[in-house]
Amino acid sequence: MSVPQLPLAMRWPPQQRFDTFHVGDNGPALDLVRRAAIGVDAAWVYVSGAAASGKTHLLIAACAAASANARRAQYLSLRRLREGGAASVRALGGSDLLALDDLDAIAGCGDAEHALFDLYNRGKVEKCTFLFAAARPPAALGAGLPDLTSRLAACAQASLKPLDDAARRTVLRERAAARGIELEETALDWLFARTERDLASLTALLDRLDRESLAAKRRVTVPFLRKLLAS
Repeated sequence: MSVPQLPLAMRWPPQQRFDTFHVGDNGPALDLVRRAAIGVDAAWVYVSGAAASGKTHLLIAACAAASANARRAQYLSLRRLREGGAASVRALGGSDLLALDDLDAIAGCGDAEHALFDLYNRGKVEKCTFLFAAARPPAALGAGLPDLTSRLAACAQASLKPLDDAARRTVLRERAAARGIELEETALDWLFARTERDLASLTALLDRLDRESLAAKRRVTVPFLRKLLAS
């Protein structure tokens, strides 16, 4: 079974880099992941955090940084696998850095857990550096294989703290500016009072704003937002 991968032309999306990661209170987590990306014999890292806290951003940024330093890197979201994904997990390997996202997706799936356990042990032999990510820390992951839980718990633990509203506003304003969109404070106030405020939802909304404002040749104002979100 082939392993799902991002297309070569967009393997490491340019917006997901270490220098575009809004750090907030997550400096220690960023440092751990950065060292894993570019350092030989660096600690393996387990990143935990709520949805849209930046886990995928950090893992892809690490792969991009590793590639820039002539290290072979692989990224895989276990949520994208079918039928437990054991065969796809076993097919992985041969990289200097291996980033496995969404471990929650295989928790409780015996075949996939054993495949990940075997991959973990194989990575030690192959001198690969691993990055793992999930919503919960190892002890709360719900894995049925105790040996897998203990291996994951032995990694350096990086817990991501969510950004507050002020930081989210800054991130959204910066991402809008990078697209040539000026978001005034009144527009941000209106958005934050009426929409989901996690970064994933805000970024998806920004994509829509970019398309619609360009098509309408209009500035992003409160009346424009009101009309857009009512449609």
